[in-house]
Amino acid sequence: QVQLAESGGGLVQAGGSLTLSCTVSGRSVSGYVVGWFRQAPGKEREFVACISWFGTQYTDSVKGRFTISRDNARNMVTLQMNSLKPKDTAVYYCATGRAVNEYDYWGQGTQVTVSS
Repeated sequence: QVQLAESGGGLVQAGGSLTLSCTVSGRSVSGYVVGWFRQAPGKEREFVACISWFGTQYTDSVKGRFTISRDNARNMVTLQMNSLKPKDTAVYYCATGRAVNEYDYWGQGTQVTVSS
């Protein structure tokens, strides 16, 4: 079975930084798309960023603030979040799939709370 484990969530003040990590077992991150999503209370799940052979993609609201990277040796994907805003508050999930919009495995999520 493919398993994903997120870590690094927490509470941070607006303007601060936080780093999320997604460790994948049972599947090589180098051969699949790995993405980050988030879901705020009462809202739909939202795409944040992804990384794969094609490079990286970001949703407009996080461009210039978030950076997604991949460590093939550790089979891990990291989301570096800078200049955090209260609107970034959400549960963040990592997922992997064969292609964009074809994610088949998801982590359990990690809470990110940004205070004003």
